[in-house]
Amino acid sequence: MTATKLRVLVVGLGQMGRSHALAYHGHPGFEIVGLVNRSTPNLPEALSPYPVRNDFAAALAEFKPDVVSIATHTNTHADYAVAAMEAGAHVFVEKPLAATVEDARRVVAAAEANNRQLVIGYILRHHPSWMKLIEESRNLGGPYVFRMNLNQQSSGAAWDIHRSIMQTTSPIVDCGVHYVDVMCQITDARPVEVRGMGVTLAKGLPAGMYNYGHFQVLFDDGSVGWYEAGWGPMMSETAFFVKDVISPNGAVSIVMEQGAASADINAHTQTSRILVHHGALGADNKPAQPDTWLDMHGEPDHQGLCDREQDFVYRAITEDFDLRRHMNDAVMSLHICLAADESVRTGNAVKL
Repeated sequence: MTATKLRVLVVGLGQMGRSHALAYHGHPGFEIVGLVNRSTPNLPEALSPYPVRNDFAAALAEFKPDVVSIATHTNTHADYAVAAMEAGAHVFVEKPLAATVEDARRVVAAAEANNRQLVIGYILRHHPSWMKLIEESRNLGGPYVFRMNLNQQSSGAAWDIHRSIMQTTSPIVDCGVHYVDVMCQITDARPVEVRGMGVTLAKGLPAGMYNYGHFQVLFDDGSVGWYEAGWGPMMSETAFFVKDVISPNGAVSIVMEQGAASADINAHTQTSRILVHHGALGADNKPAQPDTWLDMHGEPDHQGLCDREQDFVYRAITEDFDLRRHMNDAVMSLHICLAADESVRTGNAVKL
């Protein structure tokens, strides 16, 4: 822990921004110097003492922070992150890193040019259970089949959030970058082609936007991945959370608790149990060993994960972590998901 706290400016106070702000509030290495939101935010009591501003550029000049935390709409990420780093601040930015691959590369280039640390909000990278899923899957060896989805039967405030996101970003991009990042961490292979499909099931979305989509990604080691995301009051809660990794040697799966609700934000990350299936057969042509259950109860909740993520930000800055792989992975996962979005809109497979 450094003697001087890192002064952080939190930009965007929606669901994720508030959680990150609470993580900074509770971390002994950070000091919140200001909060930025375009509208007057509804803040928890812990955040009420901090000054709130409505203009990012003015707040950046006023507070001169060491760190800027960005949890705004995706189409503002790149410009805000570059401005922050050019002003001398390190940056944490929520996923997706940017609205285009070109902008994502521009943000990474700004981090390198200004010698600033850039951490992207891939919260599953800080989740003990997902780290275990990746470890067990890599132990099996590829090629892999990835079967992953996260659908949400959203209504009320959650549906308002989703409709706001879909002003600029489709569900398969906003959520898909998490799970494509997991696929890429497991296989280490190069993605070569993406095929996507989507359907507009909700009224009132911007022209060309869709609230349900899925895609397939092909890797050069023969691995294939499937991801599905749908938002809205019409979505089914049957099999809304599927996380399977299959290889010639078996499979690793996340198994949810019975009765988990798709609208519960903790259900999006909590895993309950991991099932490791061993594919080898014995002389009798039956499984040579029983499946292994890994109990993951007691894992961090959503706020606990945000706390872990922002502690990583602190250590990345104070211990000068090498984040080149982290940044490049964020660009690659975004590239795949944007290619899927392009495929949805054009009806054509996209070569990478």
